[in-house]
Amino acid sequence: MNMMVLKIFEKVTSNFQDYLKEINTRRNTLEQKLYDSNRNEELLQLMRIQKSFVYFLTALRSNELLMMKISRTNILKLNEEERDFLEDLIVETSQALEMANTYTNILNSTLDAFASIISNNQNAVLKRLTTLTIFLSVPVLIASIYGMNVPIPYSESHLAFWLPVILSIIILGFVIWNYAKRYRR
Repeated sequence: MNMMVLKIFEKVTSNFQDYLKEINTRRNTLEQKLYDSNRNEELLQLMRIQKSFVYFLTALRSNELLMMKISRTNILKLNEEERDFLEDLIVETSQALEMANTYTNILNSTLDAFASIISNNQNAVLKRLTTLTIFLSVPVLIASIYGMNVPIPYSESHLAFWLPVILSIIILGFVIWNYAKRYRR
């Protein structure tokens, strides 16, 4: 009877280790896909795997505590051979727990790195959009000044339309040239 309980523990621990290896293989595959993809599906799958690791850690800790309590209290009245087998199972469960901890740490680091990469990419896009907005605001500013219903120099001239357009193009060209010169370095 006692050996049957211990064999069940052994099978559970073995299954945990097998599933941990399988989940880690899936994590590696998704990580490689994530390098090549711009979609969020891989990130969501990695988050599901992270959740699985949390469940595995909880279950393995509980199993380890149960086995340690059985070993300490000898509630099953184990003989020497069975106690040795139980001690081996406790070591295997501890190894599975360490493996799950390691995989969880790797996954957390990977997700943090991808979050940083996404944040950096977002910052670069926002910088470009801000620069584009500044570039486009110069001609709008000049055109809006010349569009007011107040007396403006050269408003009666035949150049009244072309003067703000040319002035906008010159200022915009200067701003773009200055930007390109500054960020080319």
